[in-house]
Amino acid sequence: MIVDKISNAHLYYKLSSSIEKSLKYLSSTDLAFAPDGKSTIDAGIVIGINQYSTKNAHQGVLEAHRKNIDVQFMIHGAERIGYAFLSDGDNNFPSTEYDEKKDIQFFGAYNQETETFVLQEGMFAIFFPSDLHMPGLHFSEQTNVKKAVIKITV
Repeated sequence: MIVDKISNAHLYYKLSSSIEKSLKYLSSTDLAFAPDGKSTIDAGIVIGINQYSTKNAHQGVLEAHRKNIDVQFMIHGAERIGYAFLSDGDNNFPSTEYDEKKDIQFFGAYNQETETFVLQEGMFAIFFPSDLHMPGLHFSEQTNVKKAVIKITV
């Protein structure tokens, strides 16, 4: 997992050409007025723009993907994101079967042990297949956010 400001995106270009293309796209594109929906950036790189209200922590569930890396970028607003790693004991136990079509599997619900960070406007987070993540949590009060999620096929 990586969390940083988009102004530091250049530090991560050498991770892969797809991550570089994704971060350059986020750095150079004004997404403030981009409509909700999905579009293709390049082969194996799809971006989705979503607007939603953050939720209470007790509504959160950890998720993971096997076929995609998530690059999440906060366009407007801020949210808390819970995280854990597949190697962390109790989080190894899925709460659902893996959905191959949607490339998602859910794990444990939020609890007091769940680590979190705040993704603020202009920040991005990269979640690899070994990273469990729980996006969309509010940290002080419910708020509306606009976020881009890029899916990079691995």
